[in-house]
Amino acid sequence: MAHDSCRGCGARLGAPVLDLGATPLCESFVSAERYDEAEPIFPLRAYVCERCFLVQLGVFVRPEAIFTEYAYFSSYSDSWVRHAARYAETMRARLALGPRSLVVEIGSNDGYLLQHFVAAGVPVLGIDPAANVAEAARARGVTTLVRFFGRAVADELVADGRRADLIAGNNVLAQVPDLHDVVGGLARLLAPRGVVTIEVPHLLRLLEGHQFDTIYHEHFSYFSLRTLNRIFARHALRCFDVEELESHGGSLRLFVCHDGDATHPTAPSVAGVEEAERRGGLEELATYVAFAERVRETKRALLTFLIEAKRARKTIAGYGAPGKGNTLLNYCGIGTDFLDYTVDRNPHKHGRFLPGSRIPILAPEHVATTRPDYLLILPWNLSREIVTQMAHIRTWGGQFVIPIPSIQVVP
Repeated sequence: MAHDSCRGCGARLGAPVLDLGATPLCESFVSAERYDEAEPIFPLRAYVCERCFLVQLGVFVRPEAIFTEYAYFSSYSDSWVRHAARYAETMRARLALGPRSLVVEIGSNDGYLLQHFVAAGVPVLGIDPAANVAEAARARGVTTLVRFFGRAVADELVADGRRADLIAGNNVLAQVPDLHDVVGGLARLLAPRGVVTIEVPHLLRLLEGHQFDTIYHEHFSYFSLRTLNRIFARHALRCFDVEELESHGGSLRLFVCHDGDATHPTAPSVAGVEEAERRGGLEELATYVAFAERVRETKRALLTFLIEAKRARKTIAGYGAPGKGNTLLNYCGIGTDFLDYTVDRNPHKHGRFLPGSRIPILAPEHVATTRPDYLLILPWNLSREIVTQMAHIRTWGGQFVIPIPSIQVVP
């Protein structure tokens, strides 16, 4: 489906600032039975709106083709579950949430976050379009509605007498093509003095860290605080506080309320992040042109390392099967000529193959059997966690390779 106008402000989009070629959907893993079948591929081009500076994909796939059955289960990342537990504890105290409150999460996945509110006796509702992950959430005691969230769902819940004291949206806003339908739904569902928290990878950190692999079809938009504030304002919402997080290579957690809610004064952190974005050139086209060239150089450097390693008869395996890894591999043209296989903790991916590259996905135990010289960490944002989990590769001299923001070999 072509998309030639900005999904933030409606202005016409110009030329792309980054072209990553044509790739398959990054979470559409290939079964052994379909190994020889052709995959649908789609252009992967990023545009920046010259009026509001929202970075977005110019061609997107309907969400129903991506999220109705989803291969990503949040609970397989220990660090992400700990992140969710800390968030739940903090928000319960900050907002005085209790048995008469309601916490709603959009894009609630397998209940990784809401389970912590359930354990504390706080009523919850998860909303997620993927029936398979919703089933896992219900098994944790998390009531889950299998729907795409937007104004219509919000109106149904309000008509049923439900307004949310806290709405959480962690790394979900990037995954919706109609931003105003979702943000409009948040405004309708939010109680008069309620709070929405939104976590998004920070565009500033994406540019600074050469994180081009976080661009893929499942992510329709890439946000700065300034662009989000413009979108919120159209729905009488206001960001009153913001935290900078280390998750996903550098994220923002925005605290949002109704614009007329005087109980949440705007903190100095909002102006501070906006000033950092201004200094980082996020509203200058030249910044994005320079980023595209750095991406090309990152590709050249990774391929040079892999070519030299293979010529030295070194064996290389991958760790992880994340969406970002598939962007990296397909853009760089890396297949089984470089990586023998990759491993992942998610058993739903075992026995399948990465889209495009057709690299087999195995259980982590396979690493100890084959003893590769190098382990290329594809979810580089979890490098610390993975290096700890897989520390045993050092017993045979194995080394970790982190590809982003630049090649780093960890002995």
